[in-house]
Amino acid sequence: MKDKYPTIFHLISTISKKEGISCVIIGGFAINFYKVTRATADVDFLITKEDFNKILVFLEKAGYKEDYTQKVFTRLKSSDRASLMDVDFMFVDKETLDGIVKEGKEVSIAGQKFMVPSLNHLIALKLHSLKHNLKIRENKDLPDIIDLIRINKINFKGKEFKALCLKYGTEEIYCKIVERM
Repeated sequence: MKDKYPTIFHLISTISKKEGISCVIIGGFAINFYKVTRATADVDFLITKEDFNKILVFLEKAGYKEDYTQKVFTRLKSSDRASLMDVDFMFVDKETLDGIVKEGKEVSIAGQKFMVPSLNHLIALKLHSLKHNLKIRENKDLPDIIDLIRINKINFKGKEFKALCLKYGTEEIYCKIVERM
């Protein structure tokens, strides 16, 4: 398996092209694209549930097994931990994914081309995660948002940023961001 797909990026890129689907990199690798250095132990993708179902068989053939599944999220573990990182898939509807792809940025990781969300979409995803899992995600997603604001010089006191926070997060989350800045 390692010879055919030296990294998870090669595997996902090959499968995505073969099946004609969109996968957007989110999580630590997307954060790193926006100049925030953060270590990550897995790779996170945004995809539709329908497209995930199309590629699951290929991922299983490559040695992945479902480790944890929710309605909007699946974590896959690699049986070949030495060569392929674990991978998480977050599910969104096609309209949401298309909008994120349209405004996304193309990146090259391990020589493979992928999309990362625009900075605002990435922050919106983090806010959404916080809104629905504040106690669990606060120590991971909130620092990511703070770092993205600082390094990318986002006007966190402006109307646009506050509106983004209120649309995808909550007033409480917005206040936490302002307090920590």
